[in-house]
Amino acid sequence: AGWVLLHCPALRRPAALRPCHLRPLLLADHLAQLLRAQGVGVRLVPALAEEGSRQVLRQLRVDWPSDSGGSALPDTVSALKRALGRSPCAAACEQGPGTAPLPEDVVCKVHLKSFVEQQGLVGYDPNLDMLLVTEGKLRSLAELQQAVLQCTVSNPAALPASRFPDGSCCSIVHVVSCEEEFQQQQLDLLWRILDPGAHTASQKHLVCGPVKVTNPSSPIGADQYFQLRKRQMYEASVMKYGELAQDEAWTEVIDTLTVAAIRFEMLSTAHRSQITLDLEDSSISTKGTKSGAFVMYNCARLATLFDTYQRAVERGTYPPLPPASELNFSCLREEGEWLLLFNYLLPFPEVLQQAAQLPAPTKGIRITANTETVCKFLIQLSMDFSSYYNRVHVLGEPFPHLFDQMFARLRLLGAVRDVFHSALATLHLPPLSQI
Repeated sequence: AGWVLLHCPALRRPAALRPCHLRPLLLADHLAQLLRAQGVGVRLVPALAEEGSRQVLRQLRVDWPSDSGGSALPDTVSALKRALGRSPCAAACEQGPGTAPLPEDVVCKVHLKSFVEQQGLVGYDPNLDMLLVTEGKLRSLAELQQAVLQCTVSNPAALPASRFPDGSCCSIVHVVSCEEEFQQQQLDLLWRILDPGAHTASQKHLVCGPVKVTNPSSPIGADQYFQLRKRQMYEASVMKYGELAQDEAWTEVIDTLTVAAIRFEMLSTAHRSQITLDLEDSSISTKGTKSGAFVMYNCARLATLFDTYQRAVERGTYPPLPPASELNFSCLREEGEWLLLFNYLLPFPEVLQQAAQLPAPTKGIRITANTETVCKFLIQLSMDFSSYYNRVHVLGEPFPHLFDQMFARLRLLGAVRDVFHSALATLHLPPLSQI
C-alpha cells in the first residue's frame, strides 16, 4: 500500500507566478487526478499561502490545498535544527575578514558535495557544493515531513507493490521547472542528511522543460497569460457565433474554453520538452484541431446530439433507447464506428493507467511520466469522432426499420461521451453542453 506526495516548489515563490511555473503546477494537478482515479492516495505540498497564486489557480480550476494542517510545524523545524547540530555535514558559518555578511536567517552551512560522494548518489548536479541553510529551507522541509507523516498515519487503499519498488509507503515526487531543479536538488540532499529514511531515499524529480514565450514586451505573469487567452477566446467566439457569444450564459463557456486551451497548451507536450507560447497567435486557443477548444467543441456536439434525441423522444418522434442487451450491434458497419470502439473505448482504461505510471528511475533521481497521454488521446479521439460525425447522420428518418441502426449508434456514442467526460475530469474540465 502507499501514497504519492506531489511537491511543487513553484508555489513557494514570493513573486507572481509566470507561465513557466504554471506548467509544473498544471502537471501536478493532472497527475494527482490520474493517480486518484487508479485508487492511489495523493497529497499536494506546499499549502497555498499567497492570495495572488490562489486567484490564478482558481481561474485555472486547479484544486490545491490552502491549509497544510501543520500546527506541529514549529516543533518539526526545531527537530530538524537539532538534527542539523548533530550532523557531521554541517558547519558553523564563520565570517572571515572582508567577506560579505550573510543573511540574518542563515542557520549554518552544509557540505552537500561530500555527502553525495560518501553516499554514492548519482544524478545530482556536479556543481552542488556548499549550501547555506536558512529558516525558510527548514520550514519547507518541515512541511514535507509533516505531509509524509500524514500519509503514514492515513489508511491508504491497497495498491500494486510495483508502484512503489523501493518498499516505502510514501513516494515523494518533486514536480519542478528546469529553472528550479538545482535548488530542489539542494533541498532533497538537505532532507536526506537531516532525516535518513525510506521516504527521503525515495525522492524523485519530475522536471518540466522550459516554457518559451514569443513576442513578450515584458515578462508576462500567469494572470496576464490567462486574461490574454480569455480575450482571444471571447473574440473568436463572437466572430463565430455573433451576438450569442456576448450573452451572459456564455461567460462560463468562455471561461471553460480558456482553461481547456491553456491546459492543452501546457500538457499535450511531453513534460521534458520545451513549450513555445505564441501570445499573438490565437489559433492555439480557437481553430486548431490540436487545441483544447476543439476537444470541448466535440464534447458539446455529443451533448447536443443526445439533447436533440431526448426532445424528439418526448415529442414521440423516436422511441426511448432500449437497454444495451436488446440492441443489434451488427448494424454498425461503418469503419469509423469500429475505429471508435477499438482505438478509444476498449483501450481507455489502459490509457489512464499508463498516464498515471511513475516508473522508478533506472539511474539517478529524475523520472519521466506519460502526462501528455490523456491530452493526445482526447485530441485524436476528437479528430476521429468529428470525421465520423460529419459523415454519418446519426438521427435518421423516424422509420421503424432504421431504428436498430440508430439505437446501436446512440449506444456507441453514449460510451464515447462517457470517455470524454472521464478523461476531461482528470484535467478538471467540466463537459460543455453548448458551444
